[in-house]
Parts: sequence; C-alpha cells; structure tokens
Amino acid sequence: MKENYEKILQSARELRWDIGGDFHEKIMEALYTDASRIADRAVTYPDEKPRFDLDRTIDRLVTSRIWGFPLMILMLTLVFWLTISGANAPSRLLYSLLIDTVHPLLKTAAASIGLPWWLDGVLIDGAYLATAWVVSVMLPPMAIFFPLFTLLEDFGYLPRVAFNLDHIFRKAGAHGKQALSMTMGFGCNAAGVISTRIIDSPRERLIAIITNNFSLCNGRWPTQILIASIFIGSMMPAYLGGVISAITVVGIALLGVLLTFLVSWALSRTILKGEVSTFNLELPPYRPPRILQTLYTSMIDRTLIVLWRAVVFALPAGVAIWLSSNVLVGGVSIAEHLINFLNPFGLLLGLNGVILVAYIVAIPANEIVIPTILMLTVLMSGVTGAGDGAGVIFELESGLETLDILTAGGWTLLTGVNLMLFSLIHNPCSTTIYTIYKETGSLKWTAIATFLPVVMGIVVTFFTAQIWRLVAGW
Repeated sequence: MKENYEKILQSARELRWDIGGDFHEKIMEALYTDASRIADRAVTYPDEKPRFDLDRTIDRLVTSRIWGFPLMILMLTLVFWLTISGANAPSRLLYSLLIDTVHPLLKTAAASIGLPWWLDGVLIDGAYLATAWVVSVMLPPMAIFFPLFTLLEDFGYLPRVAFNLDHIFRKAGAHGKQALSMTMGFGCNAAGVISTRIIDSPRERLIAIITNNFSLCNGRWPTQILIASIFIGSMMPAYLGGVISAITVVGIALLGVLLTFLVSWALSRTILKGEVSTFNLELPPYRPPRILQTLYTSMIDRTLIVLWRAVVFALPAGVAIWLSSNVLVGGVSIAEHLINFLNPFGLLLGLNGVILVAYIVAIPANEIVIPTILMLTVLMSGVTGAGDGAGVIFELESGLETLDILTAGGWTLLTGVNLMLFSLIHNPCSTTIYTIYKETGSLKWTAIATFLPVVMGIVVTFFTAQIWRLVAGW
C-alpha cells in the first residue's frame, strides 16, 4: 500500500513540471470567464438595454400564470386536430385494403382449397379480422400523434407542463413530481407507475401510483380519437368536424387531469394523510426539433411497439371471440349469453353488454377494445353470414363503415360519450396492475389502484346516463 502512495506522489511531482507555471492562472481565468458569461446573461445593468434571451422569452409565455394553461390546451388541441384530420384518409385506405379487399380474397382462397369451415373461421374471421381492424383503426392516428407528442417532449415543453401543474398538485396534497409521472403516464401507465420512483415520500408515491391510471395511455388514445371522430365530429359541418373532435379528446384528457387532482386530494385527506414534500424542478433548455430522429424514435419505440403489442393480443382475442360466437349452448352462442347477461347493467350505465364484454377481453391490453367491440357488434347486430348450421361466421359486408356497424348495434350519441368516459376511468391493463404490485409489494394497494377506477367509472357513467335521459325526456 505504501508503495502505491509513493508512486502517486512521484507521478504528481513529475506532472507538476509538465503543466507549466501558469496553470493556476489559467484555471482562474477560465472561472472568471464563465462567471462573466453567466453574469452577462443574468444581470441587467442600469441604463442598459436587456439582452435578448430566447429561452426566457418563451418561458415568460408557456409558464405564465395567465397564458400557461391556455397555451397548453391550445397545443394539445392542435396536436389532436392534426391527428384526427390526417388519420381519416389513410384509415379508410387501410380499412378498404385489409377488410374490404383482402378479407374476401382470403375467404375465396380458403374455400378453393377446401379448408374446413371452423378452421376458416378461426384463422380468417377470427384472428385475421381482429388484426386487420387493429391495424386500420390504430396505425394512422398513432403514426401522426406519437411523432407530434415526441417533438413536444424533445423540444423541452413537457417539463414546462409539469412546472405549471406543480402548484396545483401541492394544493391537492400530492408531490410536485407527480406532474412528471402523470406526463409519463400519457405514454404508458406502467411506465408512469415506474417513474414514481423519483418521489421519495412513500405516502406521496402511493398517491401518484393510484392516480396514474387517469392519464390516457397509448392504448386508449385511438379509442378516444375514433369515437370522438365518428360520433361527435360527424355531427358537425365537415370544416368543423376535426376541430370539434380534437376539442372533445382534449376535454377528456383534461377531465383525467382533474380526476387526478380530486382523487389525490381525497386520498391525502383520508387513508394517506401527511405533509406535502417540496422539490426543485430544473427546466431544461429548449432544443431545436430533430425531425428525422424524432420520426424514427416515435415510429420504432412507440408506434410500432404499441401496434405490435396490440396485434399480439388481438390474434388470440379474435380467436376467442370467434369461438365464443360459434360454440352454442342451448342454441345460443356463449358470447350472446354473456352479452345478454351484461346488457341490462350496461344499458343502465349508458353503455351495453358488448362494451362490458370487450373491456373484460381487453384487460391484457386496452388496444384491442375497439376491434373486440366491432367484432361482437357485428355478431349481435346480425351483420353476419351463416355457417353450415353449426354457428355464425363473420362476413363483413363490403363498404360497411365503423359508424354503420355501431349504429346497427343500437349505439347512440350517449353510448359514444359514455364509452369515452369509461375508457378514461376504468381499470388499468394487466401489465400496469402487475407493475403496481411489483412497485408497492402490496395486494391491498394493488387492489385499490385496480378497483377504485372501476367503481368511479361505473358511478360517472351511471349519473351521466341518468342526467342525459332526464334532459332528453324534457
């Protein structure tokens, strides 16, 4: 050990002569140069015109108490308007290609090679049709929304959103860093739950975990955008449809933020009482957009990964739906038994049995809600073909649009509105539930985080339906 010390000292003596005699002067000069540069940016001298600082000028607007929130809402509305307006044409193209064109060709090919009707149904009317609906419904909006959202993230805007929300979270009895985990939840709730590790207080971290489900995740954005477009946007003139649909989706997202504040406030004053912690948030500098890198990152890391996850779950879900629709018990399929059983409760909530069954099937992944709803609605509304007396085989009529399918299934504007509400306030997906358990190590808190949104979703949709019907009855 002594020999090592001597070697270090010897190296120091040798290097001392190599660095020159003005080493300390150079260090002091560099320090004073940096200090002078920082002072020039931060200090305004008397009778001197203030220096222009682009970052500070932008921050005066986006973090302003007056303009911060309106600009945030305007930014979200613009993103959703671009998404909804841009996704219509490619979505129709994919629908026409995959369902109107390829699906009949596959049916014809299966018939020509003598494929058994049940195998034809499982592979083509089940697995393929569910996958085709996932791709045509989800790919276009995701391919537009995620790059735009990633651009805002890379530009440095999202930390400013957290800065604006910090004061409200403190008022709600939660930690200011919950704004960051909530923002992360808008991409994926499981990632949002993991990101709560930045909160040191166990009490405040539990609040952030339980309420993260109210941030609309990747799997729920397509549902919100589709339903807003076909039920609300279609009621407006063509030139206003996209804007009104975008405002509706923003309203749902903001309702989720409001629920986060309300539930955080309630938890912090009941089962999770305690003092609010403080924290310092460093705002990163604004960076110029890196368009090509953002497109690559958002397409590979978000769009394709989310789409692949949806396809992986849609394949077995499509098979399960087809089997449950063709296995008869007492002359009625298993799916119809289940849908008819849940239908009275669903109608009480302004929904229907198909939607409730779809959310049971979609517990593994929110991405398959819409394909499941479409397949079950086709079954229940009679837009089907007959199969050899042994059950029902899905045969979608050419040119039938999503709105036509849902309207044929008895959907109304109330059904669409309450589906958007229930999509916001229902249970987390299985991945998020498992992540909550791993992060908390508690079945109690996992159960609360899972079932509290379900109860809230039932209560909100119930009262919305009753008020809606009461007003309509007047």
